[in-house]
Amino acid sequence: MLSSSLKRRLAAALAVGATTAGLVTVSSAPAQAAAICGGDVSVYGTLPDGRLTYTAISPNTGDRVKTLIGANLGFTPKAMATLNFNTVLVTSTAGELYRVDIQTNDNALALAGVTKIWDGGWTFDKMTYDGAGHLYGTVDGQLHRYNVSQAKPSGPDHIAKHVVIDDGFVLKTLAAAGDDVLVASTADGRLLSYQINGVGDWESSQLKGSGWSAVDSLVSPGGGLYYGRTNGGMYWYHDADPTDGKGDDIAYHPGDPVDASGWTQTLLSAFAGDCTYRPPAPPTPTPSTRGGQITRSEIMSRAVNWLGRDIPYSQSAYASDPDGDHTYRTDCSGFISMAWHAASSYTTASLPSVSTTISKSDLQPGDALNTSSGHVVLFEKWIDKGAGKFSYIHESNPNDDMMRGQDYLNGGSDGRIAGHAASGYVALRYDNVVSG
Repeated sequence: MLSSSLKRRLAAALAVGATTAGLVTVSSAPAQAAAICGGDVSVYGTLPDGRLTYTAISPNTGDRVKTLIGANLGFTPKAMATLNFNTVLVTSTAGELYRVDIQTNDNALALAGVTKIWDGGWTFDKMTYDGAGHLYGTVDGQLHRYNVSQAKPSGPDHIAKHVVIDDGFVLKTLAAAGDDVLVASTADGRLLSYQINGVGDWESSQLKGSGWSAVDSLVSPGGGLYYGRTNGGMYWYHDADPTDGKGDDIAYHPGDPVDASGWTQTLLSAFAGDCTYRPPAPPTPTPSTRGGQITRSEIMSRAVNWLGRDIPYSQSAYASDPDGDHTYRTDCSGFISMAWHAASSYTTASLPSVSTTISKSDLQPGDALNTSSGHVVLFEKWIDKGAGKFSYIHESNPNDDMMRGQDYLNGGSDGRIAGHAASGYVALRYDNVVSG
């Protein structure tokens, strides 16, 4: 039996002597499924002599399934973006824009048509399509965007609403990873992701701070899958959660590349709509026990139960919790104790004994604002965090009973929250609260 390292050396040697396409399949053990894909990942490219290539890659294993080579495009290509399985946009070094229509089967790649749909002005050094109607391009550090309204656009009527998103996009590679989501690498080796919201409105996250300087081409079919070419080899990566703006969950496969060498295309492009990301279903939380751990969602569910029942305010009466297993005092602190499923009905003076003081700016659903003057409210959610505006639920007073309110951390115009001085409130987090 060959060792894995020997297998990789043999595969690399075979790749060096590959066919005209410069591509061979490198077998590897199956890996964990990487994304939700409708089939194989489709990657188009152009060879140095102008011929079009098509490569199918298994998204679950990273294995190349096949590579097909088509005819010469008839012009010198500069940038490429894949609109769908059989339609690619390609610019020429003369600034023209072409629509390339493709026909493929298991054994052949044919050009169904190469149509010039724009005479000039397309000078982008990189171009990509997000699979959801937006075509992006970069030139001189600017990021441009167009709306694409047809599967096979024929000109300005179908590629329109051109805007410049912003400056500062000096990138080595660029790919679309989903609806208005871009990934890119820089010359100094950083891997970045972008969420584009509109002109001058975008967010950037650094997925990796180094290690990507050798990647000279980057494509993504969506779903958190990235393919990067380094020194002629094609490597695949899987971002477990491509929506979190973090790169610590990106799986690398350095010993299991798509191919160890042989990728000689001058341009590469993938269809960003081949794969999608489906968040894992959250586990069903175990209901809390009195005085035990409790999720934020359960705290809020218990609070809304009393709000819906409009439990009357009283400092001496008790009411059942949603489970019907326990009763809690029906004043403001008794309500908080009930929502937290605490061991007993605490007071505003004793609530700090089962909670921790936090910054008011860190308040999350299920936390509380407690004041020494004798009132406490349950923080529900931020309405405008920047302005300090939030909503809360509380057992208000004998006249109003259970209420939902809104206010500002500073109390707004009267400096008060629920009738008490805002400056006297302290933010508390229940010691037994857990995520969920």
